[in-house]
Amino acid sequence: MNNIVLYFLAPLVPLLVLVVVMIVALWKIFIKANQPGWAAIVPIYNVVIMLRIVQKPTWWVILTFIPFVNIIIGFIITYELAKIFGKRIGFTIGLILLPIIFIPILGFGKAIYMPPADNLSNL
Repeated sequence: MNNIVLYFLAPLVPLLVLVVVMIVALWKIFIKANQPGWAAIVPIYNVVIMLRIVQKPTWWVILTFIPFVNIIIGFIITYELAKIFGKRIGFTIGLILLPIIFIPILGFGKAIYMPPADNLSNL
């Protein structure tokens, strides 16, 4: 019986570690952008905060519920997130294809939140 439990629980440990790392990395991204870190763990509200970080209208959260449109919106948000942290298109592709690697790089790395000067009054 113990072997069966161990067999099923063993793969969950690395997965749990990965989930915790991703949550902490997103939390740090939010803090870097002068937003509440705890918002990273609140469903839907974290999308609202992400839209605020990338300076897109809050009503775009509705678009994330529309099939196929949500994919395009996700690409736009990801591109804008990379751009606003001073990264280029290659980093955006990394965020899309390997988020497990690139989100922690953005959160734990030296990337600095750099909103455009003309939009600072909107924050």
